[in-house]
Amino acid sequence: MRVRLTQIDGALPNLAIMRLASWHRERGDEVVVTRHIEPQPGEPSALEPDLFTAPYDRVYGSVLFDFSRERLERFRRLWPGAIIGGTGAGKYQLDFSVERYLGTRHDHLDYSGYPDFEPSIGFTQRGCRLRCKFCVVPRKEGKPLSVGTVPELWRGEGHPKKLHILDNDFFGQPPAQWKARIREIIDGRFRVCLSQGINVRLIDDEAAAALASIEYRNTKFTERRLYTAWDNLKDEQVFFRGVERLERAGVKPRHIMAYMLIGYDRTETWERIWHRFNRMVERGIEPYPMVYDRNRKDLRKFQRWVITGLYRAVPFENYDVSIKRSAA
Repeated sequence: MRVRLTQIDGALPNLAIMRLASWHRERGDEVVVTRHIEPQPGEPSALEPDLFTAPYDRVYGSVLFDFSRERLERFRRLWPGAIIGGTGAGKYQLDFSVERYLGTRHDHLDYSGYPDFEPSIGFTQRGCRLRCKFCVVPRKEGKPLSVGTVPELWRGEGHPKKLHILDNDFFGQPPAQWKARIREIIDGRFRVCLSQGINVRLIDDEAAAALASIEYRNTKFTERRLYTAWDNLKDEQVFFRGVERLERAGVKPRHIMAYMLIGYDRTETWERIWHRFNRMVERGIEPYPMVYDRNRKDLRKFQRWVITGLYRAVPFENYDVSIKRSAA
């Protein structure tokens, strides 16, 4: 059988695509993995059919984000018989998920569709203790559960000791479990990216010390970085209490990037947005605005101004959205 696997959105390798690729290849199927990247003018998109190759017997598409709806609709028009899954699939998912499709029979990841990706990627924990209304994790995954170890996540000898751990609530698993994972990271001398974020509101001094003891890194593994979130103003006190715990343990505020949800609360004012932003900048924390309502061009402009680093050099009222280079 000839199979096409298409990652419709997302910056990181798609684990569902990787599992399906491994499963099909073990069955002897020919597998082609494609990943959507905005093409240059005149070039075909990865979403489009391969006009000069043989047809596929089965086509899959995986979409993570609701704001990719237009891209998803285009994919459906191009591949009307495709099996579509992922958090952003909505009504087109038709109850399909890799977990139900493959169950526990096959959990191997095939990295060959992502030849330029060096780290190992995966979960040691699934689920979350919280039930934030804007987040699908508790609904999809339930309460925190340990699902793997660091040695199981690593691809093994010959591969860099870089781990991209996707846990949504690393410290939500039982203490014995997260302590074992920290010890595995230290003993294995791994560099670790926890880009989904640590819940700084719920950490205690022991968890803060554990984080300070590991080589936490950014998504490119080029600098020290811990990720967390400050999503609404009412959490100001508990957020900074967690930041102070991290700082006492040895984590510098400049190592912290905080996802900053904006555009979700319809009563949110610009005054409240600026308050969160300015508090973090004053503290030395790197804000990262996450725009919930993608129709808000003013919020998207603010997001770009912040993540490009131009907020350090250009006042927002003077910001030109065509400027993309970082002023950092």
